[in-house]
Amino acid sequence: MGAQNTPSAATIRATAAPAQGVDEPQPLKAAMWVAGSIASFSTMAVAARGLSADLDTFEIMTYRSFVGVLVVIGVALFSGTLNQIKRDRLGLHLIRNLSHFTGQNLWLFAITLLPLAQVFALEFSSPLWVALAAPFFLSERLTKTRFGCALLGFVGILIVARPAIDHFDPGIAAAALASIGFAGSAIFTKMLTRDQSITCILFWLTVMQAVFGMICAGYDGQVTLPPLRVMHWVLLVGLSGLVAHFCLTKALSIAPATVVMPFDFLRLPVIAAVGMALYGEPLDIWVLVGAVVIFGANYFNIWSEARNRKV
Repeated sequence: MGAQNTPSAATIRATAAPAQGVDEPQPLKAAMWVAGSIASFSTMAVAARGLSADLDTFEIMTYRSFVGVLVVIGVALFSGTLNQIKRDRLGLHLIRNLSHFTGQNLWLFAITLLPLAQVFALEFSSPLWVALAAPFFLSERLTKTRFGCALLGFVGILIVARPAIDHFDPGIAAAALASIGFAGSAIFTKMLTRDQSITCILFWLTVMQAVFGMICAGYDGQVTLPPLRVMHWVLLVGLSGLVAHFCLTKALSIAPATVVMPFDFLRLPVIAAVGMALYGEPLDIWVLVGAVVIFGANYFNIWSEARNRKV
């Protein structure tokens, strides 16, 4: 999620209340799982930056996906879920993974150009794009609250990005478009979860994106093999993404999104501290202000959904 990212608005209805089978929310355990997610997302950003001097984004995605394929198959064999991998919805898997592949490559490109905190702040807008797209793909109603939260979130995006009229910033554009790509991925993932297992979704995610990466990386007839000195970054970027999403999913399974999301927002100050410590990136107060606005819009949307479920 990035990164892919904060709990998506496509899953708000499923996560606004405690998950089925959970008698009461477990916020402390959820916080621990979110801490694992934050550490993993931050590790993935640092690892991707460590690879950027030797590999382009398509090559990073290719090798990351190779690692992911091995992990998914290994875990499926160990857990006995390999037989859950099906081919009946390959078209939807293809659309979902094209959207995710596009968003992920834009995200990888953005973190080479922008401070990490700015990229992560813009990434938090992804659930708002999902809220706007959900009526068209998931038959969910676009309420006044959702529309108002999306507008407020857009204001936050402008505060974070502060686009100059006479200057085009490719890093800002890439980060903003990446959040839209992640939103599309969330929408189609929600559609797939209706009849596809997590093992199946992750298998086709890693396999298809490995193919996409090889095609895009080899379009010029050259694919760079990662030097041995950066192999640890290759392994980290592959493992950290899977671990991050597992941790976040686990947190949402034991606590509602209204509890999990404030913890997940700690990703921003954590990555800002990482950026300052490792890369000497200055802390921009407007990035934090805009991120708070985006977070507020997201949180109010989820809180409103949770309240409506109780009525």
